[in-house]
Amino acid sequence: MENLFHNFSSIIVFLHVFSAVIWVGGMIAIRFAVHYSMQEIEEPKVKIGRTLENLRRFFNMVIPSIVLLLLTAIIMIIALGFKGTPLYSFVIAKEAIWTVMTLVFIIIFRKRKNAQAAFDEGNITLAKDNLVIIAKYFIPLNIVLGLVAIYFGITLRGM
Repeated sequence: MENLFHNFSSIIVFLHVFSAVIWVGGMIAIRFAVHYSMQEIEEPKVKIGRTLENLRRFFNMVIPSIVLLLLTAIIMIIALGFKGTPLYSFVIAKEAIWTVMTLVFIIIFRKRKNAQAAFDEGNITLAKDNLVIIAKYFIPLNIVLGLVAIYFGITLRGM
């Protein structure tokens, strides 16, 4: 693992940061740009349909990013020998945050799936109820957690 990191450290760190950017940056774009532009659509069925499609496409990018983030984190933790150092508490905190974010993402994924099922059955109200909680609570929570994790990552790289 150490040789892998030392031979490809720039690529591994790049992929790690890029994955975080896709996940956290994507959530910021969805919540603060796409979400508000979607409010301009007056027809509820069209608005919910577009929202479901936007989330589906976003998930297609985010799921590989989550996996890549985890793999590159494991490589770096092992190769850089953080265990037993004063920095290890930052590593644990950072990985705990990404774990919570992944669990929240799973909830978001299921809520979107439930919204899609309701939408397909013509139950616009239930579809909207599933989507509203994503936009109001889960995405903002993951944005905050992601920004904290990125800050911890910068702290680890700078020490």
